[in-house]
Amino acid sequence: MMTRMTTSFITRAHDFAVVLIADVRLASGESALDHAAAVAAIAAEFDHSDELQAACYLLYAVDSLNKPLEVLTKNFGESVARLTVETRQLIELHARSRKTTDDGVVAKSQLENIRKMLLAFGRDLRVVLLHLSSRLQTLRFYAATKANPSLDLARETLDVFAPLANRLGMGQMKWELEDLSFRFLEPQTYQHIASLLEEKRSDRIAKTQALRLQLAAQLQAQKIPCTVDARPKHIYSIVKKMRGKNLPFERVFDVRAMRVLVDSVNDCYAALAFIHTRFSPITEEYDDYIAKPKSNGYQSLHTVVRDDFAGGEHRPLEIQIRTHQMHEHAEQGVAAHWAYKEAGAKGYSGVQASGDYDRKIAMLRALLAWEREVAGDQRDQLDQATGAAVATALLQDRIYVLTPEAAIIDLPQGATPVDFAYQLHSSLGHRCRGATVDGVLVPLNTKLQSGQTVAIHAAKEGGPSRDWLNPELGFMASARGRAKVRAWFNAQDAEQTIARGREQVEKLLQREGKTALKLDDLAVQLGFKTASDLFESVGKDEFSLRTIEVHLRPAAEVLAPDDYFIYKKSRAKKQSTDKSGVLVVGMDSLMTQLAKCCKPAPPDAICGFVTRGKGVSIHRADCSNFMQIAARSSDRVIDVSWGHSALGGAKQDKGFQPIYPVDVSVQASDRNGLLRDVSEVFSAAKMNVVGVQTQSVKGSAGATAWMTFTVEVADASKLTPVMATIRKVAGVRSCRRR
Repeated sequence: MMTRMTTSFITRAHDFAVVLIADVRLASGESALDHAAAVAAIAAEFDHSDELQAACYLLYAVDSLNKPLEVLTKNFGESVARLTVETRQLIELHARSRKTTDDGVVAKSQLENIRKMLLAFGRDLRVVLLHLSSRLQTLRFYAATKANPSLDLARETLDVFAPLANRLGMGQMKWELEDLSFRFLEPQTYQHIASLLEEKRSDRIAKTQALRLQLAAQLQAQKIPCTVDARPKHIYSIVKKMRGKNLPFERVFDVRAMRVLVDSVNDCYAALAFIHTRFSPITEEYDDYIAKPKSNGYQSLHTVVRDDFAGGEHRPLEIQIRTHQMHEHAEQGVAAHWAYKEAGAKGYSGVQASGDYDRKIAMLRALLAWEREVAGDQRDQLDQATGAAVATALLQDRIYVLTPEAAIIDLPQGATPVDFAYQLHSSLGHRCRGATVDGVLVPLNTKLQSGQTVAIHAAKEGGPSRDWLNPELGFMASARGRAKVRAWFNAQDAEQTIARGREQVEKLLQREGKTALKLDDLAVQLGFKTASDLFESVGKDEFSLRTIEVHLRPAAEVLAPDDYFIYKKSRAKKQSTDKSGVLVVGMDSLMTQLAKCCKPAPPDAICGFVTRGKGVSIHRADCSNFMQIAARSSDRVIDVSWGHSALGGAKQDKGFQPIYPVDVSVQASDRNGLLRDVSEVFSAAKMNVVGVQTQSVKGSAGATAWMTFTVEVADASKLTPVMATIRKVAGVRSCRRR
């Protein structure tokens, strides 16, 4: 429970504010100091704490402070400081939202403000109460000075603030907010109904007084201790009933009404039984809100009877019957529970009254339910074609769940504890391993509901599971959360790829004796922004190490014009085939060599590139290295094709057929026996494996194996079914030629 302050605490807040706001006037024209005193009086009716009343005086002093949170914390404590600053921010938010005039935008802005109110409310229960009290005083000032507020302010009060007070069960505040805002929105209608209520007022008061005393005396005679009061008439409720049921003023039954307050629930029903015996009840107008309370916890018996006392006019009379505690709840709502615990563990309509935390949760859930009501009302008011889409996008697709500290977290419909964890913090999401909802341990793919309290159980370190990204498993509904999971795995994969590429590049530099070369400079020379970009490209097999090797030995590939092989046109029809089995069109006795970067083999499509001192380098047509050097020196590209022997011609009969080494790259989840299982596939296909390179990189999802097999083949097309078989080996993710 909150510590009770002394009156001097409020006085100190008053004296602090006087210096800052003595000459300040609000947008309404009211003195800020007078406004603060009036708001404190209103708020005191619902919460007697000195902290709340002190915050009323400090509310508008915030604007005069450079660092209000720090200054107020130092002078009045963190609780008062946060209450004051957050309420001031909320008031400014609503002021900005009223500047728009487009109906669709107003609706969207209004509903978004409701969310902002809920988020602020999650930090301090008294923020909403203070905000409601401030708005009520503003309207009272306009009414007292006969000035007119902006229609947006009055409309916002009627559509947002009054329903909020109603959801919290603050009946008296709700009625006054409605009547005052309606007075400014429809002044002519308001004055007309007011004049009808004033007709023959003196006669009606006299008759009502006599009826009240007579009813009280008869109930006392039935040994039912009670207090009978005339219930005040609220103009806006009369207008709503007239419009909702298409009734004339004379047919509105609760224009004449009384309230009977008794000591117990049994007395409520005893009084009801007597009244129905003594009067003629209108049965269709009877409501039992004790057996079935309203969603905001309101309880009472409502009945409408015919006034047939002696001399009565047989006119309808509404009578409300409730206990004193029910009446206190009806007037102050959930706020009434801040001051007492007599309602027991469950209170009214399930409202917890056994501790600050439970009461806080109850109020939060009441507001969440009210928000859904507002969404439904808004859909009814908006055009069916566009309104449903707006309301659905703004509210129906959202849920609000609570942290163990009762802070509200906004999530998409269908969200799970994993989404909740990522909404709080990315690190918490990565380390999430379990969750409890309302104190019960649940699976991580459990769909959350508004108002539930969620607690996350996290490991000290670790990362997410790839299963969370599988939509069929239902672990995540939040696009934001899924993006964070994907980013984590992408970062892990990138680190592994870069490490693998760095190792390959550094080994190449060692072989070439270029270890003193700066890696960043090498990357820029090869067209990359950074060395990491180069390593990543190499690690993905997107950039050939042969290209780096050629770059490090430029003399081997750059020819001066007089070094080109010269041949006569008269000999252009002659062709040459060397032991590699490659036919060079238009050349005679020309040396060829198979490029190591792509290792072509028949029947691959091939191209030739003229080099210095090494004849023609033969590449696969899809070789990325060839495409780069060909783009730089297209005049050195020549046509080549596989010779008759390479394709299995006459020399095959004499026992000769060229054999070509090719590289097969395999990526798989590392496990025991993986190398053996893949090797057995080559063995079953009777292919000779002449070299194997393997590397295993550990990650959070397990180790990944990278293997390169050098296989001798006479026909590369026979590799296609072999690689298809390898892809079916357990754990293998990909298999392709390098």
